[in-house]
Amino acid sequence: MTSHSRLGPLTAAFHALHQGAAPLVLVNIWDVASARLVEEAGAAALATSSSALSWSLGFPDGNHLPRELAMAALRRIAASTALPVTADIETGYASPGGTFDDGELRETIRSVLAAGAVGVNFEDSGDEPLTDVAEQARRIAVVRHVAEEEGVDLFINARTDTYLSGRFADTAFTETIRRAEAYLAAGANGIFVPGVQDLHVLHDLSRRVGAPLNALAGVGSPSVGELHDAGVRRVSIGGNTAKAAYATVSRVAEDVLGDGNWSELAGARSHEAMDELFRRS
Repeated sequence: MTSHSRLGPLTAAFHALHQGAAPLVLVNIWDVASARLVEEAGAAALATSSSALSWSLGFPDGNHLPRELAMAALRRIAASTALPVTADIETGYASPGGTFDDGELRETIRSVLAAGAVGVNFEDSGDEPLTDVAEQARRIAVVRHVAEEEGVDLFINARTDTYLSGRFADTAFTETIRRAEAYLAAGANGIFVPGVQDLHVLHDLSRRVGAPLNALAGVGSPSVGELHDAGVRRVSIGGNTAKAAYATVSRVAEDVLGDGNWSELAGARSHEAMDELFRRS
């Protein structure tokens, strides 16, 4: 077993952030610069976005990014901060040949821990319409077992795409509860249900799910306070951080290449301020 004693305090801190008086708010990142900027803004923890990471490295979202590239980025991010880091690992980078492989999943979890992360998002959207409940629970049990072998109380945030997939139009709520119960019994610590904006649904989910509930937020979402009142204990914005950043790049390029207008550069951070992000120890 590899020694991960340095992760102990970070792991404990990350678990505790899900039990605070206010929700844990995560502004998802994809590289060291975005991590430093989010930390500078006052984040309590850092979370990668699989879509943002994939785009930054030239891949579409949805289990296309090679594990070695994802882990290399994760290592750099975790090494750049004293905050707890959780990694979005999609379906575990465990199907390189098209067939799910437990050995590949085990290697991913060992790599996540070696990189210095103390949590993972692990999703059930790898198969159509979604991975079978029992099979996904079995995979979560594999993740938990590897973490226990490595001596790390890894926070497993089990994502279910019951709402986001649109495949359970009339049964999404009951299917979410069924999956949440199975995933928690298998070793998950939290349940992530993207695609839900309705506060009444979130409130009902939070009452039925016996673990911290994670909601995905963006433009038009309820406020953090409203989500908290609905029982949500973790709020993340996924790839929206990167979408906003890349939209800025697009606007700058269109202005400069169009009529030579530099106005979109107004408000940019100074060169010195950017360098300063990386000068600290």
